[in-house]
Amino acid sequence: MNYKRKSWQEKLKDKKGLPKILELKENFPCYKALHKMGVKSGDRVVLVNPREVIEVMKQVPLGKLVTIVEVCKKIAENNGVKGCCSLTTGIFIMTAANAVEEAANEGKDLSIPYWRTLKVDGFLNAKYPGGEEAHKKHLEDEGHMITIQRKRYRVANFESKLFKN
Repeated sequence: MNYKRKSWQEKLKDKKGLPKILELKENFPCYKALHKMGVKSGDRVVLVNPREVIEVMKQVPLGKLVTIVEVCKKIAENNGVKGCCSLTTGIFIMTAANAVEEAANEGKDLSIPYWRTLKVDGFLNAKYPGGEEAHKKHLEDEGHMITIQRKRYRVANFESKLFKN
């Protein structure tokens, strides 16, 4: 059997059946994260499509940042629901980052400033291409100050730089 591994760009394409609106249940993998964001069991939530995540990421201008929480809130708002699955959102954020780097190696520009998307509480994403060091360099190149907290990189005063759209 011949199997060809999908490229990051292929993985970023819309998924059949998504977005999908569901009622949040306690057995959902993203239940705890959604609950921390104020979403309750029984509330309607959305399982996102990669395109929705990319659209939010592309809107973040130079000098501004978002966290996965802001991405999820915007997607939930766009879909008229209380929350957005942070697990699938996080996967698509990481997929977008890898797709951008893959495309760049092929001489293409996907125009997704993925490095402006942080983890919760302003921490850098070790799953981005090149890890935290490459993420740190992108952010420092844009003028952001990076600190170390709990042995991890974090953007200093990231709250003041959050993009509100």
